[in-house]
Amino acid sequence: MTPAEILSTHGPRESMDYDVVVVGGGPGGLSTAIRLKQLAAEKGQDVSVVVLEKGGEPGAHILSGAIMDPKALSELLPNWKELGAPLNQPVTDDAWSFLSETSALRTPNMLLPECAQNHGNYIISLSNFTRWLAQQAENLGVEIFPGFTAAEVLYNEDGSVKGVATGNLGVGKDGEPTENFQLGMELHAKYTVFAEGARGHLGKQLIAKYKLDEGRDPQTYGIGIKEVWEIDPSRHTPGFVMHSAGWPLENDTYGGAFMYHMEDNKIAIGFVVGLNYSNPWLSPFEEFQRWKTHPNISWYFKNDHGEVNAKRLGYGARAITAGGLMSLPKTVFPGGALVGCDAGYLNVSRIKGSHAAIKTGMLAAQAAYDAIVAGRQHDELSSYPEAFEKSWLYTELNKSRNFKSWFKKGLTVATLMNGFEQFVLRGHIPWTLRRDKPDHAYLKPAAECAQIEYPKPDGKLTFDRLSSVFISNTNHEENQPAHLTLKDASVPVQINLAQYAGPESRYCPAGVYEFVKNEDNSDRLQINAQNCVHCKTCDIKDPTQNIVWVTPEGGGGPNYSGM
Repeated sequence: MTPAEILSTHGPRESMDYDVVVVGGGPGGLSTAIRLKQLAAEKGQDVSVVVLEKGGEPGAHILSGAIMDPKALSELLPNWKELGAPLNQPVTDDAWSFLSETSALRTPNMLLPECAQNHGNYIISLSNFTRWLAQQAENLGVEIFPGFTAAEVLYNEDGSVKGVATGNLGVGKDGEPTENFQLGMELHAKYTVFAEGARGHLGKQLIAKYKLDEGRDPQTYGIGIKEVWEIDPSRHTPGFVMHSAGWPLENDTYGGAFMYHMEDNKIAIGFVVGLNYSNPWLSPFEEFQRWKTHPNISWYFKNDHGEVNAKRLGYGARAITAGGLMSLPKTVFPGGALVGCDAGYLNVSRIKGSHAAIKTGMLAAQAAYDAIVAGRQHDELSSYPEAFEKSWLYTELNKSRNFKSWFKKGLTVATLMNGFEQFVLRGHIPWTLRRDKPDHAYLKPAAECAQIEYPKPDGKLTFDRLSSVFISNTNHEENQPAHLTLKDASVPVQINLAQYAGPESRYCPAGVYEFVKNEDNSDRLQINAQNCVHCKTCDIKDPTQNIVWVTPEGGGGPNYSGM
């Protein structure tokens, strides 16, 4: 059955009414909810707020580096230290290095522009921070529904957003209801705030429906892959932050790596590749594994005898919005708003987005609260983007608006020009670079590109995808329709495999896509949806835009802890 047929057979759905429905229980969504409750409490009023979170608990699907600038958090919860916020490790030193295959050149700290300095910031686990933030929201009376996916946007007759519907539970692989079937629920609101993170499933639909990206540059993304390790205390320096560019990526491929020394002898390491890369043979996952073998990097994982004595504790991956100010869509529409990475507020020059998510959640909350107390509903919250343009966040993003665009000219030119813009001009830039193509359009036919041979993993320092996915605690109910859908089932073999050598088998960091042989030796694409870590890379990078990520049954996916 199609969802519509299920609804006609088993409907109508039950509904609940709220002042504000928030889709997504990350920093942006929770900050929206917290600020709404704060504003109401200041006036002795009540505003009903619910947060839908597709993960099994708040934080389960949250993944980032992460270094947090506490500026926005201090505005939202000035007493966050007393409240026990898990910001325990301040940054003590910044190292920015350019790698060749065997050496590293560190940039002197005195030459680092302001956007590359992390003094006053904290190395955190964003998943743990989100769990804490959810507790603060609940303490203020916010209702949080974990394990519930917002699967569908609901509209009023005038075309404004009415709310959302949660996905049906207990639908089998064949699309038919099982004995555990439960119909989804409708959540109606005066305003609905979408905070799904990068490449939000519903946010993407809203941007298309209301043409919110008209006149804007196409959004551009990176894929971020992360591991958490416990290393020898003698190789650990709490608060030390390292970023690198260069090897193993080619000069024309945007990307880089990080290593953050957390508390308790733990380090977070990760690798980011811009999804506008052109060579279909490239595998971001394999580039990350290769990066760890660089002598300046592998030293941290070894003892004095050169043996790996560190332990890998966690793994995950997530797409990152990287277009900045020039790719920012209109963020309001009748009945709702986009906040955080659902819109694309991440500052790629600072490699930070959580402070922007918190700030935009606060701004959207103020606009929604003012509208509700004025008796309005389902109209445009125009005061939200107006407030953003007057905020410190706009100033910050405007200073870095050209950062990623310079990398079209290669790493060397990008480094020099970004250094000039940020260090010499201090972000007061008289020019603006524009982009005109989405990431998937940059991929070249495989025949035009050099094939990349990656070394086999050793199982000690470098690993394969499946053993990595295992430690992400990813799980999906097996008897459910695949949430990775194809518009045309013939395209993967006839176009993607034939022209691009099947790039989905390489850009996916979780081994979801693999080409296998049928009995007659013909090829077919096998989709291992149960492996999916919800990174959204396939939805972004598929060259034919034939893959569409839809919400799986609630609670499915990774279960990150300490990531």
